[in-house]
Order: sequence, then structure tokens, then C-alpha cells
Amino acid sequence: MNADLLQALSAQRIETPSWGYGNSGTRFKTFAAPGAARDIWEKLDDAAEVQRLTGIAPGVALHIPWDEVEDYGELGKYAAQRGLTIGAINPNVFQDEEYKLGSVTNPDEAVRERAIAHLLDCVEVMKKTGSRDLSLWFADGTNYAGQDDLRSRKHRMRAGLKRVHDAMPDGTRMLVEYKLFEPAFYATDLFDWGAAYSHCLAIGEKAQVLVDLGHHAQGVNIEQIVAFLLDEGRLGGFHFNARRYGDDDLIVGTSNPFELFCIYAELVFGANSVDDLTRRTAQNVAYMIDQSHNIEPKVEAMLQSVLNCQEAYAKALLIDRDLLKEAQGQGDVLAAHRVMMDAFKTDVRPLLMELRVEMDLNPEPIQAYRAGGYQAKVTRDRGTQTGGGGYPVKEKVRS
Repeated sequence: MNADLLQALSAQRIETPSWGYGNSGTRFKTFAAPGAARDIWEKLDDAAEVQRLTGIAPGVALHIPWDEVEDYGELGKYAAQRGLTIGAINPNVFQDEEYKLGSVTNPDEAVRERAIAHLLDCVEVMKKTGSRDLSLWFADGTNYAGQDDLRSRKHRMRAGLKRVHDAMPDGTRMLVEYKLFEPAFYATDLFDWGAAYSHCLAIGEKAQVLVDLGHHAQGVNIEQIVAFLLDEGRLGGFHFNARRYGDDDLIVGTSNPFELFCIYAELVFGANSVDDLTRRTAQNVAYMIDQSHNIEPKVEAMLQSVLNCQEAYAKALLIDRDLLKEAQGQGDVLAAHRVMMDAFKTDVRPLLMELRVEMDLNPEPIQAYRAGGYQAKVTRDRGTQTGGGGYPVKEKVRS
């Protein structure tokens, strides 16, 4: 049993986001972190340090144009030299002035065409980097009743997504993300998983739903959404983070570790399902971090995030599925719940230390990072960049 657990854990993969390594913050303030990455090259260096310590985080998601470079082939080689691969490509259709009233749903056709052109450019970036996934999040929506026709915006969204979907190469995926609110406070065009799912069904087989843990109303049962989308064959990926109030983008597994465990439980159940569609879908889910490290040290925050996902997955693998099914079949409510709680309460740290030893890694990644001098080195080499509010801006520090 231990050997099977170690094999499953060694195959786990978590993709880290380039933007999590640089200075970023809220619309109020960006606190500059000593040694924070200033461009995509330094972001890859930081991601390589996380991968070196964990062994399960080789993928790095890019955000265009924040991570735009002249030669994506060179970028891919640079990543490969550091044991990394390029993960999901994330377009930006929310930051420019023209997108004040939306991007692909904007009432102005010229603005819609500009947004779609950028999405198609990102498809080309996918081809150049070998990326499998185009990860789409839209700030599109309205702030006041009557501001725009809601059904017309639905039609524009679907038409734009369909054009991009049909331009994507075989073997790639369009991951459609949804969000309850912000920055649109009256109506968000992709307002929940049902809206995203409906568009994906209409658009085509390459379109799947992306679940961001922070993009739900209080009390929403996210693991049930995961189970439903797995069963439908339309769960494409996750943006892992944690929330207390809204889309707080805190470190995953901090505010509600039991929820993260339950989500992983559904994924483990799905990956072992007798239903072929559910099983294949679960085995191809993209696990991605999406967090804004406003006050935390960047690399250590990312390292902690990956380790939290690893711990939740390990606990989910410990669920006695046979005993659970037996209790469920007998209608034994508390026995079934205890099976889940027994796994959740298990201290998996010794198991994960054993795994790291087998993978020739330091058994204590956080301590190894703190003692290794990486943070002191990048602080010395990069300094501290001043920052204002809002999203990061692209800097060029590499000649």
C-alpha cells in the first residue's frame, strides 16, 4: 500500500504561475518584496527553485503580455535547462483602457475584434511554447441595470470563444474560467460554473471549465461542482487559492484545508471511477496555482502552496474507498463521514518525508529553502523594486 501511495504522490503535478513570483497586489497597494522577480527569466529561475525542492512543480503558466518575449523558442530552452516546461497561456483582456466596458462582450465591435485578435495571438504563443492549455478569464460584465443588453453579451461571448476554439490545434484545450463578481458588480458575463459549462458544450470538445476556488459565493459546495463536471467530462483545470470573504487569492489550503481535501477526494474518486469518461477527465485535469502574494515572500509562498496541495492529495489517497462505499450503501451516515475524517486527520508528513527521500529531495523543503541562501542571493542580485497599486507591469531587465 505504501509503495502505491508513493508512486501516486511522485506523479502529482502542480503548475505555478509566473505572476506569483513578481510584485503584485490589490488595487490599493503593491508592497515591493525584496528579490521579487522582475521579468519572465527571473520568474523561471524562481520556479526552478520551487521545483528543485518539491519535485512536483515543473510547469509554469505564462501571462501575456506580462511575460511577452521576442523569441519563445529561446524561452522554452531556458525553461527546459532549469527542469521546467511552459504551462497554460493566460491572455490579458482586462487591463487596457479599451476594455472598460468589456472585451469580447464589449458593445463596440472594434474592441471585440481587438480582444479576439489578442486571444488568437496567444494561441500562436501556445504553438511556439508547446503549451497544451489556453486559460481564459474575463473581467467582462456590467455595473448597472440597463447598462447593456445581457442576452446580447451572452451571444458575443459565445461567438468570440467559438472563433478562438476553432483556431486551436488538435490536442489543446480552452479552459473557461468563471467568477461570481469583480470587477463587474451588477452582472458578470461568466458568472458561475453553469454559464461556463453551457458555453463549453456549445463551443466544442476542446472547451472545458476551469474552477478557481475563490470565485464562488460563501458556502458554495465546490467539491460538488467538481464531481458534476468530472461526470460530464468537462472539468479542465483548477486555479488553486484560498478565500475568506471574496476572491482573496490567499495561499491554497490555509483558510479551509478541509475543503481542499474534499476537492482532492472527488478527484481521486474520479480517477478511479469505473466510468471511462469520468476517469479520463480526472486523469487530465490541470492543477494550477493562482494567487496574489501581497505581503508574503514570493518563492516561499509558492513553495508553501505546492506543499499544501501535496498534503491534501496525500490525505485524499488514504481514504478507504471500500469502507466508504459500504457505509454509503448501508445508509450509515456517521460511519461514512468518519471514513473521510480519519483520512483528513491523518498526519501525512512522515509519508511525504519518505517520498522526498525516495525522490532524492530534502525531506524538509521549507527549512531547506530558508537555509539554502536563495532568498538572500536574489535579494542581493535584484534589489527591491518600488510598486504602486494594481497589477504588475512588464519590466525588461535581461539584455
